[in-house]
Amino acid sequence: MAEKGLKELYIDELKDLYSAETQLVKALPKMAKSAASDELRQGFEEHLEQTKGHVQRLEQIFQALGESPKGKKCKGMEGLIAEGSEVAEEDYEGNILDAALIGAAQRVEHYEIAGYGTVRAMAEVLGEDEHVSLLTETLDEEKETDEKLTELAQEANTAGTPEKEKATGNQGDDADAKSIGIERKNDKKTSKRVA
Repeated sequence: MAEKGLKELYIDELKDLYSAETQLVKALPKMAKSAASDELRQGFEEHLEQTKGHVQRLEQIFQALGESPKGKKCKGMEGLIAEGSEVAEEDYEGNILDAALIGAAQRVEHYEIAGYGTVRAMAEVLGEDEHVSLLTETLDEEKETDEKLTELAQEANTAGTPEKEKATGNQGDDADAKSIGIERKNDKKTSKRVA
């Protein structure tokens, strides 16, 4: 009886991931379009292709189970995508915009890493060795994407600091005022969110 319950939960979790991935397929082109740097834009475009592969792997698993992948909407991913859209609509520019987009993208990656780790563990217990292999492949790609985003974040964060702007010759009252203005704007947003 417990095994049947676990299998039902496994299928439910897979449906949640399928919904998450299909939502992400629609959201990634918008994130790519919003990116300021070509490197981040290309990263989002590459992850879009990977995500399409994740959808195909999940469809393979559902086919093997004789189940439909549809019927559930992942509200967690829906919320994460909505937050990412809000970031893209802010009046951030350049490296600051990229840093904000990367933060939103990493939240998505961490959500997916948690989800794939969970279903892979269930697949192991259920003896679904082929599923374990497919889920591990996707999990590894999600972790790799997260690492790439961390590298891009370090570059964007460093390039967006006033010290870096001064070091690269982008000096002057306008550059300083702009960076201070961004900091003040962020402080206001933080205080609103905390309140």
